[in-house]
Amino acid sequence: MNATRGTDDPTFRVLFVGPPEWRARAEHALDGVDGARGESVRTAQAAARSLSAGDQYDCVVSAAELADATGREFAERAAVRDADLPVVLVPGEASTSEADGTDAAATLSWVVPLDGSRPGPTGIEGLANVLAREREFSRRRRAAPFDAAFEDPDRFVAVLDGDGTVRTLNDAAEAYLDASADAVAGKRFWALPWRDGQPARRAIQRAVKRAGDGEYTTFEGTLAAGDADDGSTLEFRVQPAGDDPDAVLVQGENRAERDQLEAELRSSEELHRVTLNNMTETVLVTNDDGEFTYVCPNVHFIFGYTAEEIHEFGTIDELLGNDPADPDRLADEGVVRNVEHTATDKDGEEHTLLVNVRNVSIQDGTRLYSCRDVTKRKQRERALTQVQRTSRELLYAETKAAVANRVVSDATTALTGGGAVLYGFDGDENVLYPMAASDRVRAALGPLPDASLGGRSPVGAAFVEERTTDLDESGDRPGGPLASLADLTAIPLGDHGVLAVGAVDGALSAVDREVGELLAATAEAAFDRLERERELRERDATLQERNRRLSELNRVNEMIREIDQALVNAETREGIVEAVCERLSAEDRFAFAWVGEPAAHGQRLRPLEWAGDNREYLDAVSLSTAEAGTLPEPAVRTCRERTMTVVPNVADRLREAGWCKEAVSRNFDSALSIPLTYDGVLLGTLAVYDDEPDAFSETVQAVFSELGDTIGAAINGIQRKEALQSDTVFRLSYRIEDRSALLHRVAAAADCTLELRTEVARSDGATRLFLAVTDADAEAVVEAAAALVDVTDATAVRSTDDGGLVSLTVRDGALSAALAGHGATRRTLEATSRGIDLVVDVPDAATVRAVDDLLSGTFADVELVAQRNRTRPSAPEEPGADLLTDRQAEVAQVAYHSGFFEADRDVTGRDVAATLDISHTAFYDHVKRAERKLFAALFEGGDSSEWVE
Repeated sequence: MNATRGTDDPTFRVLFVGPPEWRARAEHALDGVDGARGESVRTAQAAARSLSAGDQYDCVVSAAELADATGREFAERAAVRDADLPVVLVPGEASTSEADGTDAAATLSWVVPLDGSRPGPTGIEGLANVLAREREFSRRRRAAPFDAAFEDPDRFVAVLDGDGTVRTLNDAAEAYLDASADAVAGKRFWALPWRDGQPARRAIQRAVKRAGDGEYTTFEGTLAAGDADDGSTLEFRVQPAGDDPDAVLVQGENRAERDQLEAELRSSEELHRVTLNNMTETVLVTNDDGEFTYVCPNVHFIFGYTAEEIHEFGTIDELLGNDPADPDRLADEGVVRNVEHTATDKDGEEHTLLVNVRNVSIQDGTRLYSCRDVTKRKQRERALTQVQRTSRELLYAETKAAVANRVVSDATTALTGGGAVLYGFDGDENVLYPMAASDRVRAALGPLPDASLGGRSPVGAAFVEERTTDLDESGDRPGGPLASLADLTAIPLGDHGVLAVGAVDGALSAVDREVGELLAATAEAAFDRLERERELRERDATLQERNRRLSELNRVNEMIREIDQALVNAETREGIVEAVCERLSAEDRFAFAWVGEPAAHGQRLRPLEWAGDNREYLDAVSLSTAEAGTLPEPAVRTCRERTMTVVPNVADRLREAGWCKEAVSRNFDSALSIPLTYDGVLLGTLAVYDDEPDAFSETVQAVFSELGDTIGAAINGIQRKEALQSDTVFRLSYRIEDRSALLHRVAAAADCTLELRTEVARSDGATRLFLAVTDADAEAVVEAAAALVDVTDATAVRSTDDGGLVSLTVRDGALSAALAGHGATRRTLEATSRGIDLVVDVPDAATVRAVDDLLSGTFADVELVAQRNRTRPSAPEEPGADLLTDRQAEVAQVAYHSGFFEADRDVTGRDVAATLDISHTAFYDHVKRAERKLFAALFEGGDSSEWVE
């Protein structure tokens, strides 16, 4: 029970509960509260009777101690709780539990609200403050319903004075009037723009007057806002405004909303009627004999018959063939659910129905049948079953062709009509080619051409745009690969191709398109699996190949280490080639290996050393380098071309050369030959044979190529060592008539004779030549040489009457150094306008061939004009010959040839320094160091290494 007062009474009523002397003091608190009125009782029981009787109060003030209970016990009673009233406890005497130690006779000691949420100050003023706050809370509670109504955005609300003057409007009223509250305030309510004029104003005046008398009235009125002809018709309610007796509350609701609700109800009834007529589930009602008493108007959706035609069937058995419901079960349970039943429609097509039968009592009907057509669902179930079977079988497909054939075959089974074509993508040609096609499609279209990625073909569009494309959407032009089909949908298979599902006659059903999407996803997954397996196989093959190469590299490195060690320990050329052949044939590395050298002026190869089985092979094959043939023996070809020769499979060339037959008869299935060279000079050939085809991989070939240079350098080193130890030398005289030779061009340009005195190799790779000039001015020679691009610097060191000495810096390396690299020593070199005469000392015949090759590779026209044997003279000991650094030797030679050390010299140290492009201080430093080393070695002796800086 709620004992609060109504909103029409603004008085704040307080019930005081306590003894008379306490009430006399407590009631003084009401003096400070506007509109407050107090009533008093002595006991808690009397207060409870007042509250239970329905007396309306806003607050209860109780003494802490009552005659029949404490204040707290009174506050806990049901009557107080049900009234939902605030209760204020006011102790009348000070105590240790409820007072703060002040004099209770002088002032009230404690004011406490019941819920403890608003503790206040002590004294009469504190109680007055609490009551004032509760007065405000009460007012707000009474005003809350009005505030909610005033803020309603869809309700017209106005507050009027008792004489009908407008005080204020809410936002909705302003919208209806198209005017602000300030603009309307002060006007009489009936003076607003009412469309019905004077009759409406009189009705409003009467309603306002009755509201002022405390009555509730209603009326309808139409407000014409602005210049609009039509307005808003509202249903108004006029009533007193509650706390304010001089105010009137006007509320209006749009009548159009009520009309709209009525229209919505009528629309709902129409919707149910239309739904019943058009829903796909058909409802039939029969009597006990199976005769139709009701046929749903939508029966044609399933059976194709009208309701009248169904009635003509007479009974349910005639329509469905037989009653799908079990009579006994229907009698026992009253309902039979989800019975699959097959029926034939008006066109003779078979439908699968899901039938529910229920006992009813509807007018004359006793049995209700609801039939749902699940034909497409059954088709979808069969198709999904087929797709699942396809997915399982594709797990074991090993090729893309097998996947394509399986998908097309199962698509023909799963589709309700038509067939499928699976196109694969050819990345090399950028076309889609048919991998597999249904027989029905092939019969209708014949041979299927490729589908290009251009044009408007749905197949090409689906692949390029990566989305399912239909025939109508793509606008396939006549002549396209599937243009003759009645309907078509093309589904992309990622990067693998396209699955096209088509109908020869009619249109594809939704189930057919769904089956196509599922099969396409299955096919794409299968192709992805095959692609991953292929990548895995390739990765495994790559890893195996890497492992093989690594093993091969380890084996080759071990072989190379053994050969390098043998080369280091070998002291003769024969020891080198013997060690190489033995290491190559050891531990079944290769079946046979041999080393040959050019003989008979390069007309044939002469075997020097061999190792391995079947050495008679060298006697059985021709080693002539002069014989014609398209496929010479590998070593012979290497000797001719000075390049590596590889025959991966000798048997492949069996009919091309006689050596191949000899090789395969000895199980030589592959062969490799490399040149043994040093500084471009052929010193011999190395040939190896293996009893397996393709035995020489790229790695092995690269290693053997470097091995040829290593062996060539070792042989050259041995030859140089032997040449230094030999007492006999061959003096060779060469005539070089190469017009492109640098010295020949300089001598011809200056028409002089140039004699090479010395060559100094520079650290930057260039060479400084000191040339004695005869029959020409030295400056003319410098001018002629400076015009050549191969000369980077030309200087006249000394001039005489018939020539002088010049210094040329050229880009090429020193010829003397190249000859020395092969054990030869340049004696003289003289250049004239007719050619170049060169005299060289070599230690043995092998070096003669090396010098011939070197000069032939350097100059275009070289002729050996003389060869004489000489005994090497005993060379006097040259003190300090090895003491100078390369730079010191260069400076000393330039200074010597410039005449710096001559008594009557006309060349200064600054002149020589300028020739060397160094400072004169650096020049003198090098000269002093060289002189000190040479004199120390001459006069003091000792180990020459002590003087090397």
